[in-house]
Amino acid sequence: MNTTRLPATISEEERRLLWQLSRGRRSPQKVVLRARIVLCFAEGMRKAAIARELRTSRPTVDLWLSRYAEFGLEGILRDAPRPGGRKPLPADKEAEVLEWTLQKKPAGQTHWSSRTLGKALGVGSTTVLNVWHKHGLKPYRTRTFKLSGAPQFVEKVRDVVGLYLSPPEKALVLSVEEKSQIQALDRTQPGLPMKRGRCGTCPMTTSDTARRRCLPL
Repeated sequence: MNTTRLPATISEEERRLLWQLSRGRRSPQKVVLRARIVLCFAEGMRKAAIARELRTSRPTVDLWLSRYAEFGLEGILRDAPRPGGRKPLPADKEAEVLEWTLQKKPAGQTHWSSRTLGKALGVGSTTVLNVWHKHGLKPYRTRTFKLSGAPQFVEKVRDVVGLYLSPPEKALVLSVEEKSQIQALDRTQPGLPMKRGRCGTCPMTTSDTARRRCLPL
């Protein structure tokens, strides 16, 4: 902030009012601080020394000295105007973020990150994240489906799905699934008896694959 210059002379009436504000029991603490800043500066103290003396920041000292120099006593009694909030994202820009997120991909990557998309569209990464959150989008989370290479896979899937969607009349549809990455196979050796230090094993007679069956009631 530029160097602040107070009026050449501060009248005795203004000094008295500033002193009352800085010592008044009913004066808000923020007004007390502002009045003391002006009084210290009027007595010839440097801004850095005022900030140390009053345990405040140099920008605060600059602000209220400038307010007093421009508006007088009224300038320290009223709060300084605050800067306005961020402008809302225009609707066309929000639509562009959605379009790029859903229909385009960055070169050599599987999906956009908030930073790469923000850089491509000239907006902040926080803006991109806010749009994603508003519309429930999570490009970093994907779902995949691994297709089997088994013969007639499509026909089998149609049969199974059709059985669930439209089961035969008076029938109960049961589903038995294999454990992930484990295929149920028949044992090639009989079970072994239990011995000292070793549990017994039982022969397993299961089908080579999990089957779905339609059992009549």
